[in-house]
Formats: sequence, C-alpha cells, structure tokens
Amino acid sequence: MTAPLTGYADKISVRVGEKIAFKVSSIGPNPYNATLVKIVRGDPNPGGPPPKLEDLSEFLDGRFASRVQHAWPGSYGLVEGAKDLRLPAGLMVEAVIWPTLPDDGPQTVLSRRDPETGAGFALVLTPDGMALEVGGAQVVVGKALRARVWYRVWASADPGTGTLRVGQQPLLRAFAVDDEGEAETVAATAALAVEVPRPVLIGAEQAQDRPAQRCFNGKIEAPAITGLAAWDFARCIDSMDIKDSGPNGLHGRLINLPTRAMKGASWTGAERDWRKAPHHYAAIHFHDDDLHDCGWADDFDFTVPRDLKSGIYGIQLSCGPLRDVIPFFVRPQVGKPQAKVCYLASTFTYQVYSNFSRGAYDEAFRKRVADWKAFPNNPDEHKDYGLSTYNHHRDGSGVAYSSHLRPLLTWRPNFLSFNDEAGSGLRHLPADTHLTGWLDRMGVAFDIVTDHDLEEKGAEILASYKVVLTGTHPEYHTAGTLDALQTYTETGGRLMYLGGNGFYWRVALSKNVPGAIEVRRTEGGIRTWAAEPGEYYHAFDGAYGGLWRRSDRPPNLLCGIGFSSQGTFVGDSYRQTPAARDNVHAWVFEGVKDELFGGYGFSGGGAAGFELDRLDHRLGSPLNAVVLASSEGHDRKNFVVVHEERLGFATTIPGQTLEELIHADMTYIEKPAGGAVFSVGSITYCGSLPHNKFDNDVSRLTFNVLNRFGELSLKWPF
Repeated sequence: MTAPLTGYADKISVRVGEKIAFKVSSIGPNPYNATLVKIVRGDPNPGGPPPKLEDLSEFLDGRFASRVQHAWPGSYGLVEGAKDLRLPAGLMVEAVIWPTLPDDGPQTVLSRRDPETGAGFALVLTPDGMALEVGGAQVVVGKALRARVWYRVWASADPGTGTLRVGQQPLLRAFAVDDEGEAETVAATAALAVEVPRPVLIGAEQAQDRPAQRCFNGKIEAPAITGLAAWDFARCIDSMDIKDSGPNGLHGRLINLPTRAMKGASWTGAERDWRKAPHHYAAIHFHDDDLHDCGWADDFDFTVPRDLKSGIYGIQLSCGPLRDVIPFFVRPQVGKPQAKVCYLASTFTYQVYSNFSRGAYDEAFRKRVADWKAFPNNPDEHKDYGLSTYNHHRDGSGVAYSSHLRPLLTWRPNFLSFNDEAGSGLRHLPADTHLTGWLDRMGVAFDIVTDHDLEEKGAEILASYKVVLTGTHPEYHTAGTLDALQTYTETGGRLMYLGGNGFYWRVALSKNVPGAIEVRRTEGGIRTWAAEPGEYYHAFDGAYGGLWRRSDRPPNLLCGIGFSSQGTFVGDSYRQTPAARDNVHAWVFEGVKDELFGGYGFSGGGAAGFELDRLDHRLGSPLNAVVLASSEGHDRKNFVVVHEERLGFATTIPGQTLEELIHADMTYIEKPAGGAVFSVGSITYCGSLPHNKFDNDVSRLTFNVLNRFGELSLKWPF
C-alpha cells in the first residue's frame, strides 16, 4: 500500500557545501511544502519533553507539485542487449531451478516478451508444473514441482511446425513422487510469434504498468537460450552484474538485489567459501518482495550551507493534513571539528532494521499512534517499501540485504516501534533522540559522524574529538568501523557506549551495490532467521558473516562488556558496587542520591532493560575494567541468556547458573595515552535521561562522565 506522503534522500549524510537530493511521493492533489528542520527530540509521549523539530525554513522552504511515485518490489535479471538480436531458427531454452513457492501462481523463469501483444516467449513455473508460453499458445507438463528441490527445466518451440515442448526433471528423484515429465502440443503456426525485439528477463517478465511481473521465488542457475546466450552466475558474484559466457556477450544486470553467493545444484559441502569454489555458488535466489532502489525521480535538492552546524536534520513535508520528515545527517569536515564531543550515529543498525514489519500493529497500537500524534505510517501496512533484515521473504528465506534508497519508515522522528506500556516504545533513531535531546538540554555542543562516514574515512574522522558517544544500539559494524574505534580509544580517545547489544553482528558494504548493506546470520546469536548451511560468506566482500564473536572479536575487546541476555521491552534499576564510592571512581556518581537508581524512563520503564551486556574476562574484557554498577530485578520469565552464552561459561564454572548472567554491567576502563571507555550495557539506558525533565540520577552520572571525558567544564544545570 502506497503511503499518502513519503520520500527518501539519495544520501544518508553530507557535509557543508555538498548536495543532497530528495524524492517524494504525494497523493496530492495540491502541491506539498518542504522545509528544513533540525531534529533534536523525537519522542511524542505526552508524559515527557515534547518533540523538538527546530524550524530552519530560512534555508529551505519550497512548494512542489504532488505526484505519486511507486515502489515495485520483485527481483530479476535484465539483459537489455538481447532486444537487438534475433533468435536462431526456433527456440530452445533451459535452466536449473530450486523453487521455493511452487504452489503459487505463475512465476516466470526466463522470458523475452512484449507485455502488450503477448508476442515472444516465457518459461513459467505454475502449480501444474513447468509451462512454455509462446504468443497465444501454451503447453504445461501437468506435474507439480516440489519446494526446495533442484530441477532441470527446458522448453522448445518450432515456428515452422507449431510444435511446443516443455519438460522438467528433478536432479534428485524422490520415492513414490511423480514430478518428472515432458509435454508437447501443436499450435497454429500463426500463434507462435517467437521473435520479438525485447530484453530478456531472468526470474520475471516485462509488464505494461510496472517494470516486471510474475516474479520468481527461488534459485535459478545457468539459464540459457540456445544459440543466443548462456548466463554464468558463478562470475561476478560480488556485484549485480550477470555475465553471458556465449559469443554474443549478452551481459546483464540484476534488479532489486536478489541474493548472491547462494549454493547451487553442484554444491557438495566440501567448500564453504564461495570465492574458492564459485561454481558451487552459481545460483541466485530471487524473491518477489526484494527491493533495492525505488528509482524515484528527484523532486528537489538541497546544498548544505556553510554556516549549518553538524547535526540531525530533516526535510519536513506537508500536504494538507499529511506530514512526513525525511532525516539526514550533516557531518563536519575531517580534521575540522566544531565541538569537543562527537555523537556516532548507528546508521548501519538503523539501515539493517529499516522497515521492520513486526506484525504487532493492532487497534490498540493504532489508537496510541493517533492519540500521541506519532508518525502514522507503519511497515506492517506498507510492505511495498521493502523489508528489514529481521523479516522473512514471502518464501520463508531470510532477508539478507537492506537499502536506504527507498522510504525508511522506521527512521522517522516520533515513530513508535512498540506499544510500550511503561514508556514510549522507541527504537533506533527515534530512541537516540533521547540522547540528542539530553545533549541539547545540557548545553553540550556536539558533532555527528555516522557509521557510514566512519567506514569511509576511518579513525581520522574521530581523532580531533575528546569524546565519542554511541546511541542506544550500535549493533552492526564492519571491520573498518571497529578498527577505527579501537584505534581511537588506544590513542587517547574516550568512548561512551550508552547502549546495549553493541558491536555484535558483522555487516558488509560494496561499492558495486550503492546504498545497500548485507547481513549473513550464521551459527549462533539472537536472530529471527538463520542462513542456510554453506551460505555464511557475504556476497559483497567475501568475508565470513555472523557474530563478530565468531571471528574472535567479541564486543568486550572494545568496550569491556558484551551481549549476554535479552528480554521483553522492559527495564529496571542499577545498583552501585563498592567501586562506585572509592577514591578513584566516586566522581562518576557525584550528585547521585541513591545506591539503587534508574528504575524509571521512557524505554520500558527503566534504565536497564531489553538487551543487556556484561563483563567477561574470558571474552576479552580488560583486566583493569571496573564494574561500577550492575542491574537487577529482571524477571526470569521474560529474560533469557543468549545462545552463545549457554555453552562454555555456565557449564564449566562450578556453581555458576545461567540466571546469574542476566544483568547489565556499567563499566569503566582506562586506556593508554589518557583514553578511557565508559559502558552502560543496556538498550533502554538513554530512555531514562529525559525523566523528570532531565533532572535524575541517570542524567547526572552521564553528565559527570561526559563533562570529564570531554573536558567541558560545564556546571550541572539543575
């Protein structure tokens, strides 16, 4: 379903002097307005500080004609050059396929067809088996294919005699299953309009009202048109290019990010790394709900003025009663900071979770959204804009890619992820405005750098800052971003890790696939789906995917603590340890009244909740790491120890129980050259900062650490 007013930008972040373009869809009928705002606070909860979007219309205030721009999900291969070549006498096509929804309606494996006249051909999977359609004629095998089984499929057409043939053969037969066969028919030769000057599509066919239709669900390998082309998917696996091994060089490209580095019909299990045996990974998994780049036309662009400070900004759209905000980040120029403090926006994590359809948008949730005037568009109702890597495709396979070249509904300020009884139910960017709103209230000037910036620029982009802060959930990282943060803290930088379940999963980016990010959910870890055996290596960079812990780089090495337990979206309190009051660390808790603190907040009702990290020297927590406070009060019915913790620690340490691992450790570490790390180990921590109009113990101790780490010389404002 199309959202009435929405859009996206061509970039996530820009610096002053750079241009960013915006693409908008508006049902109108009147023109829409677009103004620049600065996003400071984005929590619509009427019980807390109100949302704060600063009006900067002096920099941009435009009025533009409304037009509807559609998103068209469904992946396929497109061979444009085929429209310029004629078929040899007759038609012979073949492919190897692994269907995942064979009982669905027609799904095209290979086609070259005019959608208006029907001329051309299509090799099609139907619930009654393989079919060949040529012009107005059709022949069907009449035997259903099994799901997740490899088949060789083929078809031919002889325009001279009118003979059509189609066949299917499983590569591994099953006892007492009749799914092999061939069918033949003779059609009127006038109906066999085989030749048509159209592109070849693999996994779909052209449509009149959209780019493609009848998209295939499943894997396709080695599609070929005899005498014209034979596409070898074992080549260029790290790109969206598809190569023709035949003499005509009919190379093509993939549309909407079907999944590559997929094991094919030749896979034996002898090699798991596709780079070492690409012919074992010569299949591509297509889905009818894949989406990469919506391809919308630009409506307007904006060049960042020289005097605009680093921060989170947005283009606020309005058309009658309709509203939307498209966020983007303005970063400083490398080596020219505008403040001592840097906030590292977790844009990898935001993107991985983008458009997470949770299936929880019921009437009670809708009522809260309406009552609070929260962001109205939920991914449960707008799946045309693509899914999150926490979702499954319609065929049950996990979503491995996420792109920012589409409307990102979950990035909006005031977006509610949960109908949170004890708080606001914010996650990711909206939840991180609890922190940016707190910085604003404390009078702390700060720059913003995104994960994408850090991956591109490296440690140099952080070197000028006294302190770097994370938000609530910096979960996804590349080797480059981890290297940069490690270098920063080892060379005098101070890091405040103000979230939970951070630095946990590995992701990949590729210059060959702009705007996209890839996840392979291998082995253990809290996850909503698991990668198929043998499909653990990223297509984008060839690296082994999954938890950083599986690559011997647990979060503990960077920030002293690592993900240990997960519960429902509820929070509780921390209790200070004796170390919190000793002569070395008492400054952290100056002005904090109670030993037990944090049992309040706008994320689950407490500072310690949802996902919790703890110290573990066996996993690399430095020996000088000091636990200043630990959380307590977690309901054992709602919280569980994560999978990777269940083996090892609790089963080899006498007297240790799994339940004892369910807590967050607030940790302080001193590093070389004056560097330091302060970690809180909880996703819900920042939700406590705005409590009581920012005057609370969590706010005070965070202020104390930031003031010292940043050498700010600020006074507590309450």
